[in-house]
Amino acid sequence: MLKRHISIAPICLLFASCATIVGERTQRISMRSTPSAASIVITDETGAQVFEGATPAEVTLDKSDGSYFGKKSYSITIAKDGYKPQTVRVKASPNAWYLVGNVVVGGLIGWLIVDPLSGAMYNLSPDEIDGQMIPDNKHLTRSDTARASGTPLTVVLLEDIPRDLRKKMKKIKG
Repeated sequence: MLKRHISIAPICLLFASCATIVGERTQRISMRSTPSAASIVITDETGAQVFEGATPAEVTLDKSDGSYFGKKSYSITIAKDGYKPQTVRVKASPNAWYLVGNVVVGGLIGWLIVDPLSGAMYNLSPDEIDGQMIPDNKHLTRSDTARASGTPLTVVLLEDIPRDLRKKMKKIKG
């Protein structure tokens, strides 16, 4: 009886698919922004919109389109009035369970068929997005822009400014 179990073990290992057993077909992506309450629009590689919302948010995205080696990619646009919109690309790439697990366990079927069809062989990256919104300077004055972007005010003596630059200076009322 023991010999029968031992002879079945190599066959089971041949059909193993590590990424599908250990991994998931979807992945949660965390998104936030400074300032918060920025709008989020996520589109996939076909241009189809898959999510619309506001920061902070967590979204579950598919890693595969279900076709053979059909990894997904996404474009995440974060926007807020008064700030420049930001676009982040999220791409799927093979994970360690697929690359190493199937080799170590000997899962030829997993390597060539099961994992490529399930999508569990991929990880989406980045899995956290922190949009640091940059003020849109179209509606701001220079002093507003300096304050909003955190640029420190620099004080220098007039004699330390080159003569050719002094001609470009403007007096500020105050």
